[in-house]
Amino acid sequence: MTKGLDDLPTRVQQELLALDELADEDIDLSDIPEITDWSGAERGKFYRPVKQQITLRIDADVIAWFKAQAPQGRGYQTNINQALRDHVQRTARSTR
Repeated sequence: MTKGLDDLPTRVQQELLALDELADEDIDLSDIPEITDWSGAERGKFYRPVKQQITLRIDADVIAWFKAQAPQGRGYQTNINQALRDHVQRTARSTR
C-alpha cells in the first residue's frame, strides 16, 4: 500500500487504487473541468515563509510610525516585514 493510504478507509483506498490503474484519458473529469483561464489566480496565496525570531534595534520614531499606520497598533510587525521584503525585491531587481 502507498504511504499515507493506510490511514484512509478501505473503500477510499480501493477507489484510489482503481483510479491509479486507469489511463489518464480514461478518467472522467466532466464534473471538474480543467481550468485554462488563470487570469484571476493569486500567486503565493497559501505560501507561508518560515519566520525567524530575532532581536532587532529600530529607532523609536520608526516603530511609532509603523504602529500609527496599523489598526489599534496591531500588525505593525507584519508591515515592517513587508517593507523590508519590498526593499529586498527592489534591490534584487536593480542589481540584475
